[in-house]
Amino acid sequence: MTVFLNYLLTYTTVFGVGGLICSAAQILVVKTKLTPARILVLFLILGIVLEGFGIYKYIFGFAKSGVSIPIIGFGAALAKGSIEMARQVGFLGAFAGGLVRTAYGVGAAIVASYLVTLVFSPKSK
Repeated sequence: MTVFLNYLLTYTTVFGVGGLICSAAQILVVKTKLTPARILVLFLILGIVLEGFGIYKYIFGFAKSGVSIPIIGFGAALAKGSIEMARQVGFLGAFAGGLVRTAYGVGAAIVASYLVTLVFSPKSK
């Protein structure tokens, strides 16, 4: 029974934090004149800043995929890769590190989007 409660608490936390992030984005869309693209960039930069100051790992420890799946997690992964590669290679490593760290996710997104276009018939607006 405790295993079930542990899973329930974990899923509730993940869903709650992810929902709060999405709710914050929706409030920004409705209440401000920010475009969705600018909000996306704002959340990306928030992830970079949180990782840069070392705060992201504590939030991730609590919220797990609730914070790593949204764009905030992508920004944190870019920053973490850049920081790690800069420490190993030097200044130029900061430019490649983020790309190396996120390459699998970006590649998977490209393949998945291509497969979706094979199943559906996309049209330009």
